[in-house]
Amino acid sequence: MTTHTLIIAEAGVNHDGSLDKAIALVDAAADAGADVVKFQTFNAKAVAGGAAKKAGYQQRTTGAAESQLAMLERLELPQSAHQVLIARAAERNIEFLSTPFDDASLAFLLSLSLPRIKIGSGDLTNAPLLHAVAKAGAALILSTGMATLGEIEEALGVLAHGYGQLADPPGIASFRAAWRDPAARAALARHVSLLHCTTEYPCPVADVNLAAMATMRAAFQLPVGYSDHTDGFEVSVAAVALGAATIEKHLTLDRKATGPDHAASLEPDDFKQMVAAIRNVERALGDGVKAPKESEIRNVPVARKSIVAARALKAGETIGPTDITTKRPGAGRPPIDYWSLIGTTALRALEPDDPL
Repeated sequence: MTTHTLIIAEAGVNHDGSLDKAIALVDAAADAGADVVKFQTFNAKAVAGGAAKKAGYQQRTTGAAESQLAMLERLELPQSAHQVLIARAAERNIEFLSTPFDDASLAFLLSLSLPRIKIGSGDLTNAPLLHAVAKAGAALILSTGMATLGEIEEALGVLAHGYGQLADPPGIASFRAAWRDPAARAALARHVSLLHCTTEYPCPVADVNLAAMATMRAAFQLPVGYSDHTDGFEVSVAAVALGAATIEKHLTLDRKATGPDHAASLEPDDFKQMVAAIRNVERALGDGVKAPKESEIRNVPVARKSIVAARALKAGETIGPTDITTKRPGAGRPPIDYWSLIGTTALRALEPDDPL
């Protein structure tokens, strides 16, 4: 059975604060064949203080003079826009998803009864936010950029405590106990998947470390996907070949636009090519059973060889090692019978290349 990788088109803040652009991104994601279009939900003043600086990549793409708070205020998506985007996504048969960055935004998204919530890498250590997601029983995709394996385990302990609805009050000891609790771990497994990620925009290929997906899968026994910040999309395709359950990739209408994430995004045509490449890889992975496919069975007699006479032989003549050889087509006795024929007699007269 062919696997189906969940492909998330990360519209993020590439709408630049414009609802019209956000709607266009929903359409572009649907047209490209993505399963999900994802935005970001936040109250800028609840996310960043006035002294918060921009990351290096944000300074390069939006200017260094502006504060992070001012940038976020420009990119904030009002709650009223969400209903419009959800309706548009429903019309286009694509799932709407968003990442909350503060408690009030999480509560708002939970009130919308979305199929799942996405938490970004920056909040992997935000235990209160994670615990609130889990207590609500929401399905969760959790990005793990900048994290060690130990930090991921700590976050999963917080989630296990919340999903397990354990009676002991939240705290480090309770979270560690929840991680050891089989029932809480089982509740966690029913709700959570992880994304491997490198938090840099664009991400240098040498820093991708796709092999970490297998490490995370083995360590936590959870589905693991990949959030891709590299240029192009070959790394996403490679991640699918390595078993990524989910691919998240930024989508923009214009990579040259001013904004923090445009340059590390794909434009619609490239995103569509990525989706097609991923679907081809899924089909190519197959079921793992090593057996000839129908398309190649007809080529067996063409490509394989049979035992034939190497010279003219008379009926009753003893066959020696140089009297027979292997040649195409492969419709006669297989070459593995070569040794069993040595020392036997020809049952009939044979000309060179006659099959035995």
